[in-house]
Amino acid sequence: MKKLAIALGSILLAGCTEAGLKLANLPAKFSATETHKNLAYGPDEAHKLDVYVPEEASEDALPVVLFFYGGRWTNGSREMYPFVAESFVDEGYVAVIADYSKYPRVRFPAFVEDGAAALAWVYNNIERYGGNPEQIYLSGHSSGAHIGALLVADDQYMQAQGLEPDIISAFAGLAGPYDFEPDAEDLKDMFGPPDNYPQMQVTTFIDGDEPPMLLMWGDADSTVWRRNLDLLEQKIRAQNGQVETRIYPGIDHVGIVASLTWFYQNRRPVLGDMVSFFRQH
Repeated sequence: MKKLAIALGSILLAGCTEAGLKLANLPAKFSATETHKNLAYGPDEAHKLDVYVPEEASEDALPVVLFFYGGRWTNGSREMYPFVAESFVDEGYVAVIADYSKYPRVRFPAFVEDGAAALAWVYNNIERYGGNPEQIYLSGHSSGAHIGALLVADDQYMQAQGLEPDIISAFAGLAGPYDFEPDAEDLKDMFGPPDNYPQMQVTTFIDGDEPPMLLMWGDADSTVWRRNLDLLEQKIRAQNGQVETRIYPGIDHVGIVASLTWFYQNRRPVLGDMVSFFRQH
């Protein structure tokens, strides 16, 4: 039965279908995790987040993971990703999944500014949910990894919230487009004009003082090329910053985040690598 679920999940998640997400999120429907949904971190309708708290109470405040999902800065919602939250809750973290405004309603850098506002809310409020504001780990997939990495690298976003990027203990990015020039017309409109492109490239802002970064990518990914990871890693190392990388054979762009689902966790090392990295920092 489990092998059937794995095979079915692989097929369904390959297209991010509604049925695939339902299968991925099935355990969350029966979970005893304490959830706090639809919490506002700002005034816009997109400024909402969900907080997931482990069932068993702890006398100590728990570490926190804030996750930004992908979707090309145009699609996605936090309701699609309980499986990500549950995977970290099972490891003893308070997990937060945040929405953000998207193109074409907004253009860059609005969605990064939203990410900063969500992070500021977590820092200022997570103690009420059993989380430790001194142990906030940032993560994201694809465009969500791009948002998270800019929050780590470009000080202006957190400073606009009255905070510094060093409130982030570490960052783990899954298949992030960290250094690219838009080629599709909607991306040109989203990030343009061309003179503005350096402002959306994470490598522009690396000075070596960033929190530790774990960059992860699957070698079957044909959506976000490996050069994004390589260029960011090279820039961090050149500035004597802290970076580690993981390359996963046979895993594609969707498969790397699907590795956090219940039917892949024990078969792929992605979650374990993230948790191990966070615990080091």
